[in-house]
Amino acid sequence: MLIADCFAGGGGASSGIELALGQSPTIAINHDPEAIAMHAINHPSTIHYCESIYKVRPEVATGGASPDFAWFSPDCTHFSRAKGGKPVSSGRRGLAWMVTAWAQRTRPRLIAVENVPELLTWGPLDDNGRPRADASGRYFRAWVSKLRRLGYHVDWRKLRACDYGAPTTRERLYVLASLDGAPQWPAPTHGEPGNCLGLKPYRSAAECIDWSVPCRSIFDRE
Repeated sequence: MLIADCFAGGGGASSGIELALGQSPTIAINHDPEAIAMHAINHPSTIHYCESIYKVRPEVATGGASPDFAWFSPDCTHFSRAKGGKPVSSGRRGLAWMVTAWAQRTRPRLIAVENVPELLTWGPLDDNGRPRADASGRYFRAWVSKLRRLGYHVDWRKLRACDYGAPTTRERLYVLASLDGAPQWPAPTHGEPGNCLGLKPYRSAAECIDWSVPCRSIFDRE
C-alpha cells in the first residue's frame, strides 16, 4: 500500500500504522531534523521529507499516485485548552488545511486526522489572537464541507485510547474521510476493570515501566 504520515514526528503514529497494516508508511513528513532522524531509525524503509509540509508537493511525494491511507496529526497546541488564555497562532491552527490540499491533489482512499477535541471549535481569531466566541467552529465546518465537496464521506468521534488497549485516558478527536463509503469505527476492546462486560481490563501505565531498573524516588528529591 501507499501510506503517507504527513506530520510524522518521531514515528509513534507510524509505528501504530505498522502494527495495524503490516508495513511502515511509504512517506513521512516532518520539519524537525531530530524527529526525522528518530523516525528513520525506526522506519528505515520510509522515504523521509525533512521539510515544512507547506513546501512538500503532494503529487510529487506520491509519484502521482493516490495513497491508500494518509494520516494527519497537525500541531494541536494552538487549539488545546492547555494553552489557557494565551494568544494563539492562526498559521499553526491553519495546518489542518493541508488535509484538504492532499485530498484535492492526491485523492487518498482513506484519510485519518487526530487532534484535540477543541479542533471542533476552530474558527477566526480576534485582534488579540484569541478565538472569537461568536464564530466558534466556523472553519471546522468549512473544512468538513470542503472534504465533502471533494467526494469524501466524513465522520468524527471523540475517543480515548484506553478503550482500545493503550495506557492513556486522555480524550482525542478523530476525523475519518473515506472515498469508499461511510467510515467504519472500531468497537472498544477494553473497559473499566470489574465492569468491562467481556472486554479486557484497562491497561496501566505501570505496565510500561521496568521496575527492576534502580531509580531514586520522586518523594525525596527536587
